[in-house]
Amino acid sequence: MVRAYAVGGGGMIMRPGQQLLLPARNWFIWSSLVAALLINMLPLGRAAWRPDVLMLLLLFWSVHQPQRVGIGSAFAFGVLMDVQQAALLGQHALAYTVLSFFAITIHRRLLWFSVPSQALQVLPIFAAAHAIELGVRMLAGGVFPGWSLLLAPLIEAALWPVITVLLLAPQRRAPDRDKNRPL
Repeated sequence: MVRAYAVGGGGMIMRPGQQLLLPARNWFIWSSLVAALLINMLPLGRAAWRPDVLMLLLLFWSVHQPQRVGIGSAFAFGVLMDVQQAALLGQHALAYTVLSFFAITIHRRLLWFSVPSQALQVLPIFAAAHAIELGVRMLAGGVFPGWSLLLAPLIEAALWPVITVLLLAPQRRAPDRDKNRPL
């Protein structure tokens, strides 16, 4: 039995049964990142367990669109978060930059797995980014926020499948809708 594999973007061979996606639009990528930045900027108080929505979306787009969202944009969003939270300048920037680097490094391998498996594999990346933020904060004389900090990477990894469904939905639509072509 011979199986045919579709070649997706970048010449990558796709898994059997995986849907061929339309290209992501620039305005959608950047508006989702700005929306995540605004969600992070909401004055909800500080809680160590609260997930970093911008971190989640930066990782998502660095995996799915590494040619558009990369280390430079992660650094810029990190500086914006540092300024907004009056944190040590570079705390979020360093964490987001390392997060984006790891995402770009593993993006081809990660996309071969199912979405729940991807969530397990991005968990250490979220944990490393939070550890970097904590390390920089502690080196600057900050206070340890408590062990509830360990919940944030777990919540972010649990949100990975939800974010994947939401952000890939526009790419799954048919380019030209037709009742005879159910793509």
